[in-house]
Amino acid sequence: MMTDETNSHLTPDIEKKYVHGVYDAIASHFSSTRFAKWPKVANFLETLVPGSLIIDAGCGNGKYLGLNPRCFFMGCDLSAPLISICSQRGHEVLVADALCLPYRTESFDAAISIAVLHHLSTEERRKKAVEELARVVVKGGSILITVWAVEQEDKNLISRWTPLTSKYSEEWVGAGLKSRSSKSSGPALESIEEQEVIDDVSNNHDELKLAENAGIQPISNLLHGKPAEFGVGQQDYFVPWHLPYHRAEIAGATAGAIASGLARKDDKKGAIIYDRYYHVFAEGELER
Repeated sequence: MMTDETNSHLTPDIEKKYVHGVYDAIASHFSSTRFAKWPKVANFLETLVPGSLIIDAGCGNGKYLGLNPRCFFMGCDLSAPLISICSQRGHEVLVADALCLPYRTESFDAAISIAVLHHLSTEERRKKAVEELARVVVKGGSILITVWAVEQEDKNLISRWTPLTSKYSEEWVGAGLKSRSSKSSGPALESIEEQEVIDDVSNNHDELKLAENAGIQPISNLLHGKPAEFGVGQQDYFVPWHLPYHRAEIAGATAGAIASGLARKDDKKGAIIYDRYYHVFAEGELER
């Protein structure tokens, strides 16, 4: 089992603080908003051959585990609190790093990586995560990857996020953030059909309604779309998560998060605000 602690020398600080730290802190509230299944993900799982063994790498609260009762599911996530939620629901899961999956080569018939890659802060790490998925799936197997895309129909959405400044890029991410082409030595992906539309779920929205309204855009639409007007060329953002006061442990972990700068209070919204790191994918980037 590869945890954040044992793999800390490989994990950039921006991910440890603004991904791992945040999801550990908001796990319970995050899980309560994650119940609707994206139709295209459900379709992918439901059309797999009966008896298939599937790995959900970055399974979160496990909402896709067991979706197809004719298949067998395993899940992993770096967030121990989220894995605890999965375990309580009876799923076969463990804490593990998507960049170092603790499974034998060609162990699974299929794999899914849903809204995970965009939390990795360098091209090398994103590429490694894809390579790991390809490694653990049998030759001829299937892999579904979804990520957030920079091209959005709702141009106001991205304007609500905080772009990473050059200071953050240099201090937290480093040179690895800069885009550069590289040839992959691993197996080629025959096709990647979808990229996930960004769904900024707050505590006052119903995720099912958002999922039905947003859907998942075909990649062909994204490849021919126009770049977002806000932050042209910008792909790295802090996306806020609003944890309502009544869900926060004001005297416990939340107080520590505020003191350490991981979170901040917003009395107007009656919430603790956590910033999550996202690298939103540009046209063609996931395919490359």
